[in-house]
Amino acid sequence: MPSPEITPAHSYEPRAASGHVNLMVDTLIANMRPEDLRAIMRTLLATHSPALASAFTDIARARLVQINAQALPPSSTVFVTTSPSGLSKPAPSLEEVLKRARSLYGAGMGFASLSLLASIVRDTWGRRWEAEGEMIDALTMIDADITQALQSSREELEGGRIADLAAARAAAAELREALKGSDAEVTTWGGEFPFERGAASMDHWKF
Repeated sequence: MPSPEITPAHSYEPRAASGHVNLMVDTLIANMRPEDLRAIMRTLLATHSPALASAFTDIARARLVQINAQALPPSSTVFVTTSPSGLSKPAPSLEEVLKRARSLYGAGMGFASLSLLASIVRDTWGRRWEAEGEMIDALTMIDADITQALQSSREELEGGRIADLAAARAAAAELREALKGSDAEVTTWGGEFPFERGAASMDHWKF
């Protein structure tokens, strides 16, 4: 009976100059199901010193910078208009943009995530949707993401991790203008502004 195929553990990530990953551990990482790997990482970070979690987020931020995670994917239209109703619904690309934004603000790079979220909000301009259903559920979720990204941005600022203050201010202003534009657009057709929490969080933050 042939042996099961094993994914080779090489050429996945660049090795750190100061050390290496044990070959068997590297093979484990390369072959585990993502949900199991996430469970292991959560347990590891929760049961060890805060220094480990800090090192983990430092490495995560370096990786996100390396892969330019704050750039929009090739298809940045995150909503599509359906016919014949003319109403909008989420496009498949929405998930990818949100994953990038969440990875950034989750790693403590809140300001880097704001432009991605602003692009999502801008894509609601000129669109209409039903009061219930897939679209409003997605917008409610995005509203929560905006709130969390702003909290991450506050912590990033308070932690003194802002290398370019002007760029950070520009990112915050971009999101603020996107939210204002969306509010104005929704008002024209009598809809309900879907980003109330995010807009309130932005208004209460004097930055």
